[in-house]
Amino acid sequence: MSQQGTLYVISAPSGAGKTSLVKALLEQDSQVRVSVSHTTRDMRPGEENGKDYNFVEMTEFDAMVNKGQFLEYAEVFTNKYGTSRVWVDTQLDAGIDVILEIDWQGAQQVRELMPECCSVFILPPSREELHKRLSGRGTDAQDVIDYRMNQAVEEMSHLNEYHYLIINDDFQQALTELQTVFSARRLRLAPQHARHQSMLDRLLADN
Repeated sequence: MSQQGTLYVISAPSGAGKTSLVKALLEQDSQVRVSVSHTTRDMRPGEENGKDYNFVEMTEFDAMVNKGQFLEYAEVFTNKYGTSRVWVDTQLDAGIDVILEIDWQGAQQVRELMPECCSVFILPPSREELHKRLSGRGTDAQDVIDYRMNQAVEEMSHLNEYHYLIINDDFQQALTELQTVFSARRLRLAPQHARHQSMLDRLLADN
């Protein structure tokens, strides 16, 4: 039987670089997957069903809610988003680590159902830098940027609910720290015992 995987909840305000860090981590770590959310919103050009999101009708989504099939779900404007508990459990049972990229509200829902999860919060080095990153896209009106800044402040106010805190000032340093979290969790006694059972039995066997 394989060692149970670990569920990681990673949250950050928009502009902190969470998506880029997770993408870089995935390129170097074959033992981890990112959960693909279910959503009721329409598919956008270039998106793939099952890769970017699992696109479902509102009636199907609501039926999944009623059956308790989501670890967490939320309504954003007129669309709904949710994390499939069945998919997550299947990956974890296979020994695969799973990342959920969700906000603080979703994280609270996940902790209620899976308190053993490991949570990481990613911060920008300052509000000034965060504003610079949000403004640097050059496509958003000032009122949109102001709204995102307010949302970011609200998100950051929940950082004390998480196990680990990473400051994304230098990207490579932040990536190394994120990798360290994953490595350290895998070096705990129980996972190591499961991976190296035969070797440990030989080392500790009576002569």
